[in-house]
Amino acid sequence: MPGYELAQFNLAHTKAPLGSAAMAEFEANLDRINALADAAPGFVWRLQTEAGNATALRPFGDRTLVNVSVWRDLAALQDFVYRSAHVDIMRRRQEWFEPMREAYLVLWWIRSGDRPTVREAFDRLSLLRFKGPSAQAFTFRQPYGCDA
Repeated sequence: MPGYELAQFNLAHTKAPLGSAAMAEFEANLDRINALADAAPGFVWRLQTEAGNATALRPFGDRTLVNVSVWRDLAALQDFVYRSAHVDIMRRRQEWFEPMREAYLVLWWIRSGDRPTVREAFDRLSLLRFKGPSAQAFTFRQPYGCDA
């Protein structure tokens, strides 16, 4: 949508600490998957430290990883998530991450050029968890257009 971009946030609770043997394969794939995202059509931005990823950021505890990114539109994000090598890693999620009973991914529209903070992203996830999908916080299964 002209004037708007799609923000996404997800979090995951690791089964073991980063740096452990149990997380080695996940960590070994981070750079490759991040490079794939960076080169994907429609990719705009992702939260990262100087290390090139966001694993050092632990605003919700030592075993909780966060991911925030911005995409041109929903189709671009869907292509990356479900039609690239990312899907192979996503299918293995249960090897590295605890099952989540609540929503762990949220999407929402932002003005082009804006970059969401982790706090804003978590607030959107909380909104989704408490009120269900809406134009302010939605999912791949129940997307909303950009009417903001």
